[in-house]
Amino acid sequence: MKKRILIPTDFSRNAYNAIKYAMELYKKEYCEFIILHTYYHSGCSKDNLLIPEPSEKTQKTVQENSEKRMEKLKLQMDIYDKNDNHEFHFRSEFGPFYDVLKKTIEKEDIKLVIMGTRGETDDSSVILGSNAVNVMEEIRNCPVLAIPANTMYKDPNEIVFPTSFKTHYKEKELQTLVEISRLTNAPIRILHIQKGKKLTDAQEENKALLERILNAADFTHHKLYDIDLQEGVRCFVQSRESEMIAFVNKKHNFFGSIFSNPMVKELGKHTTVPLLAMHDLRN
Repeated sequence: MKKRILIPTDFSRNAYNAIKYAMELYKKEYCEFIILHTYYHSGCSKDNLLIPEPSEKTQKTVQENSEKRMEKLKLQMDIYDKNDNHEFHFRSEFGPFYDVLKKTIEKEDIKLVIMGTRGETDDSSVILGSNAVNVMEEIRNCPVLAIPANTMYKDPNEIVFPTSFKTHYKEKELQTLVEISRLTNAPIRILHIQKGKKLTDAQEENKALLERILNAADFTHHKLYDIDLQEGVRCFVQSRESEMIAFVNKKHNFFGSIFSNPMVKELGKHTTVPLLAMHDLRN
């Protein structure tokens, strides 16, 4: 059965780069890629009665513009050698971006979202754009791989996986991490930042469980002591020139706390490292 991967596009250079990255990452796998553009007119708010609904003509213009740009994207992609493992579907759909994304993931049984981290504005000071951050935080039933602008594909040298060992992981939650490690032969570096105390019995159990889940991949353990979590991850990645980071997005806890502070913005300004956000399936 083919793996179904969703790639949102706004037709920017960075969105196009994410498509190329996805094709390379899964070049040996049977995949269906759904390239999705959502179009939505600012006057379409049904919640505000003071805003008149856009005319049929306005909606048709927005739709036609989206479809024309999608046709242009198809022509761009014709320059690449065909991979018999890959099948592409191109879709332009009306509706708010996150609503259409969630509906498509559910309806199409999407296994992974891959997207660029900057949009059409291409603001060079914002590498990890708000759309990428919000998709990582809001899409709860599917992993999201965010590709920084201008990151050309190469097999990552290693994947850094920060953990507090306070989470009882499930095999399904980490499936994409193990898969990418296998596809790229990239070892997983389990990073734990310890605050001067030994691990509790529960943490030791979770550590052993994590090792069993990651058994199909190559992994090593690493510790940093008495350092801020965000600073520790940033320093570890920079000092080793690591080429991918993976998180489990445990909402309102480990990963949620990262997104509620400047770490992601900081990473976005100073790194070209793809970020893989997986999800705690109990949330």
